[in-house]
Formats: sequence, structure tokens, C-alpha cells
Amino acid sequence: MGHSRTRPAPSPRMKRIKRRRAQAARSAAAEVVRFLRTEQIGGLVLLGATALALIIANSPLAGAYQRLSDYTFGPEALHLNLSVSAWAQDGLLTVFFVVAGLELKRELVVGELRDLRQAALPIAGAIGGMLIPALTCFLIAYGAPGGADAWAVPVATDIAFALAVLAICARDLPPGLRVFLLSLAIVDDLGAILLIAILFTAHVAFLPLLGAAAVLLVYFLLQQFRIRGWWLYLPLAVAAWALVHASGVHATIAGVAVGLLTRVKPDAGEHEAPAEQLEHTLQPISAGVCVPLFAFFSAGIAVSMSTLAALFTDRAALGVLVGLVVGKTVGVLGGAAVAVKSRLAQLPEGLTWRDLLAVAVVTGCGFTVSLLIAELAFPQGEQQILIKEAVLVGSLIASLLAAALLRRQVRARAR
Repeated sequence: MGHSRTRPAPSPRMKRIKRRRAQAARSAAAEVVRFLRTEQIGGLVLLGATALALIIANSPLAGAYQRLSDYTFGPEALHLNLSVSAWAQDGLLTVFFVVAGLELKRELVVGELRDLRQAALPIAGAIGGMLIPALTCFLIAYGAPGGADAWAVPVATDIAFALAVLAICARDLPPGLRVFLLSLAIVDDLGAILLIAILFTAHVAFLPLLGAAAVLLVYFLLQQFRIRGWWLYLPLAVAAWALVHASGVHATIAGVAVGLLTRVKPDAGEHEAPAEQLEHTLQPISAGVCVPLFAFFSAGIAVSMSTLAALFTDRAALGVLVGLVVGKTVGVLGGAAVAVKSRLAQLPEGLTWRDLLAVAVVTGCGFTVSLLIAELAFPQGEQQILIKEAVLVGSLIASLLAAALLRRQVRARAR
């Protein structure tokens, strides 16, 4: 008859070792999350994902990469049997738009955009930064294949990329410069979101849309009645996303709605408002996982000398490139100048027009939202590849020019 063996109880020394290891693991995880909240790291992770996608798409692994992008999964009954790349575009990117909605709500309620005179400068810059690139692209591409669809691509500014360039190259410049760029990019994103909702909704199923509105109303009421519990809000947010997707409206709009409906002012005795808590939780997930994965599945295009040369012969692609590099600079700087000259706004204290010129150039980093609009505006094919290449090359040129201008401003102020 066998004897059962009992494992000896761990010694106090082993307990201390396990406790220290657990604390070290928690500390390491917290450090990773903290790093992902910094603008430099978020931009570098995004850049790394893009570079990896380009390397794989131009290597012998290109076929496997394409098969992975096209692999479909999800419940067919809910019309959610999507490809991996579609899940990245419609699903993961929604988290990015939740964060954008939270930032917009905070700026409108307690931030720079709550004061119309303070908000006038970035709003005017954002409007100019959307109109002039769109007009530039339209005029260059008019009458060419794809010219009627390309104009919307260069209107957006990538918050992560632009703030990363600013954080890396211009730490010593006045903080008002970052506030101006952040406020401008948020207004810019709102314009891009509206364009996505208006231009890329072919057919609307009103029953799912009404269902989404009802779910979002419940979300809003729970916020107003100060009811807490992520286990209540997460299913509501997922249901709103699924219903908006089923309606035919681009699903990322649900993310913006969730952000805008979240309470942003803390009550008496609250350490932080729900919007701040949610942004604190989602921002590292967005910067470290969602946006890089979207970039990985969106930026993986085959690049060759012939396609790069075609950027300057295909007028739609050339319009996107010039719209990002030139149109954004002229539009942002021109919009800000009109606001100041008409006395609707004034330059923030400590900033000069040369500072604003550098920021206007960095808004040409279209990237995430521009790539999204490119995928929505153009079906799979050679022209979509050219438009994406134009976004990538234009964003690279704008970031390098802006970095040079920002470093020059830093040196000038140091002298």
C-alpha cells in the first residue's frame, strides 16, 4: 500500500524570494507601461512596427505576411467574420479613437479649447491644415485616376508621430508649443473622423444604428449617475462598437463617441475623473499594441524603384505627398496667421512665428489616420499601394524637415 507524499511547506526564505520576484515583475510591468505613456516611446514603437512591416513585405516572408493579413475569423452571424487586417483597422484602431475622444473631451471641458480666445489659434491652424492640403491634392490630382478620392488622405495629422518628433527634438522649447500642437491635432482628428463618417458610409442600416445610440445613451446615463464598474462599461462599449459596425458606419466612430460621453470633471472627493482613469488605462495599450499592430498590417507594402518613381508620375499619389509636406505647412501657418491678424487670437507667450513654422511642418506627419483613409478611399490594388507610399514618404519628409527646424530653434534660443 503506497504512502501519499506531502510537499513540504516553503521556508520563510523561499517565501521572501518569491515575494521579491513578484514585486520585481510588477515593477517591471509598471515601468513598461510608464514608458509607453511617454510620447517618444509611443512614436518609436509605431516607427518600429512600420519598419518591420516594410522589411517583411519586401522579403521572402511577403507571402506569409499577406496570408496572415487576409486570414479571417469571427462570428459570421454578427457580420464580424473579418480579416486580421480588418480587425486591426476596425477593432484595434477603435481604442486609439477612444483615447482621441477622451483627449478632445478634456480639452473642450477643462483644457485649452474651453476658452474660445485661447482655442482660436489651434482651431484656425487645424482648419487651414485640413482645407489647404485637401485643395492642394485636389488641384494636382484633378482629372487623374483616383484624383476624386485622394484629396481626403492628407488632411489628418498623426498625434503620436508629431508629438514624438516634438518631444525628441524640442524639449527646451516653450511648453506652449506642445499645447498648440496637441490642441491642433485633436481638432484635426475630429475633422478626419467626420470625413470618415461622411465619405465612407455607403449604406446605413438604421436599426443597428438606433441600437448603438440606445447603448451609448445607457453609457452616458451611467456616467451621469456616477455608477462605477468597468464590468458594466466594457460590454456597453463593445456592444456599441458591434452595432455601429453592423450599421455600415465606420466602427471607429463608436470609439470617439465613448470618449466624448465619458465624464471628465472629478466630483468632490474623487482623486481623478473617469475620463482620466480610462485614458490612463488605455493610452499605453493604444500606443504599445493597437496603433503599432494597425501600422504593421497597413504599412506592409512592396516597395521598388519603379513604385517610388511612380510617386512623381501618378498625380493622385503626388497630390497626397505635396499635400502633406507643403499643404499642411501652408495651411496651418496660414490659418494661424489669419486668426492673429484678424485679432481672433494671439500668439502664446514665448512663442515666435519660427516656432509655429516648425510645428506646421511636423503636422505633415499624417501616418495612422491618413493610412486609414487611404485604405477606405482606395480598393486593394496598385493605386492603394502608391497612395500609402505617398503617405509614408510624405510623413518621413515632414518629420525630418520639422526635426531640423526644431533643432535650429533650440540652438537659436540657447545662443
